Amino acid sequence: MSTFENTLSFARTQDASDPLRAFRDEFLFPQLNGEAVIYFTGNSLGLQPKGAAAAIRQELDDWAALGVEGHLRGKHPWYSYHEELTGPTARLVGAKEEEVVVMNQLTSNLHFLLVSFYRPDGKRRVILTEQRPFPSDTYALASQISFHGGVPDRDLVEVAPREGEHTLRTEDIIGRINDVGEELALVCFGGVNFYTGQAFEMEAIAKAAHAVGAVAGFDLAHAAGNLQLRLHDWNIDFAAWCTYKYLNSGPGSVAGAFIHERHLGKGLPLFAGWWGHDKHERFKMERTFKPMPTAEAWQVSNAPVLSMAVHRTALEQFDRAGMDNLRAKSERLTGYLAFVIGEAAKATGGQLEIITPSNPAQRGCQLSIVAHGRGKDLFHAICSHGVFADWREPNVIRIAPVPLYNTFEDVYRFGAILNSCLQ
Repeated sequence: MSTFENTLSFARTQDASDPLRAFRDEFLFPQLNGEAVIYFTGNSLGLQPKGAAAAIRQELDDWAALGVEGHLRGKHPWYSYHEELTGPTARLVGAKEEEVVVMNQLTSNLHFLLVSFYRPDGKRRVILTEQRPFPSDTYALASQISFHGGVPDRDLVEVAPREGEHTLRTEDIIGRINDVGEELALVCFGGVNFYTGQAFEMEAIAKAAHAVGAVAGFDLAHAAGNLQLRLHDWNIDFAAWCTYKYLNSGPGSVAGAFIHERHLGKGLPLFAGWWGHDKHERFKMERTFKPMPTAEAWQVSNAPVLSMAVHRTALEQFDRAGMDNLRAKSERLTGYLAFVIGEAAKATGGQLEIITPSNPAQRGCQLSIVAHGRGKDLFHAICSHGVFADWREPNVIRIAPVPLYNTFEDVYRFGAILNSCLQ
């Protein structure tokens, strides 16, 4: 990697040679005083693709012109709409097409998958997770334990960082898996921790879980569209993710799920609905459920076409950009952000601490910053200068330069604003 420079000319030179630079023009940016803001909150809600409105309009027009016939005669027939998303989704997360399905929302999908994969039996009842995952995961896991007659305070075990550290060491996660051993039913981590931005070694965690007879699943809310994923090759049992963060598919948009092929068609218990029934016999309206032989068996309801229309547009952008290219830019762009923050910290006596791992293999594009002795006043100060950042209690500012639409100049300008606010 060449040496970074904290200059506008360096940033503009990097942007001029960026093979993905044209994608920025495919998004709508919020404005402040007639200027595009520095949008660093794609880890919370991605920007709107310019093609989103036209994609929704197409379905509204088909609804207006065709009514119920839009299910079969629309430009993108609603009956099979989700099938248009399968190929690009599989490519995005490193899966086979039969292993993925786009449906519901994230926590709903997590619950549906836990129905199949959290099967406490005898003393094997424990779910192992990271300390402080996204709260919805904690709620879901604890409620599943309670539903099965367990005690969350006993059966939900968290792995905490070592004293004085912010993030987890893989060897400590594996050590805890081995310690729980025969009592462990399920390991369920985030692919990337929402608070620290740490990317976990999912393949190693899954391997360790399987070695003690447990199942391994992941919440990929902060990983899908952010990391290069190889869910099939990593032998992960199941995963779920949202599409409104890095996948730019709109607030509350449809979500995704992965079930490894070795579990398909094996009669796993699941909550059934008519959209998971054999599509060739769905309208026979039979009483007995005949599940699809793919991950589609976990579907329960009709496709939410309007949100899927935006998601289809977003996935098409990812296909054109390519995750290899996005990840390469992300590592360099995030590295530049870390450099710029470091320069500001030097100039102000080290008030800033990046708690996200410095190793690019252990992070996506998000950096989590602690501003010692400053708190929320610094966050409000940078926001007042046109930076869209994110605050997480008790003391973390999250910044995420998304490679699909953020630039090196964004990062340089942010550094100048940060330095000014610190002064």
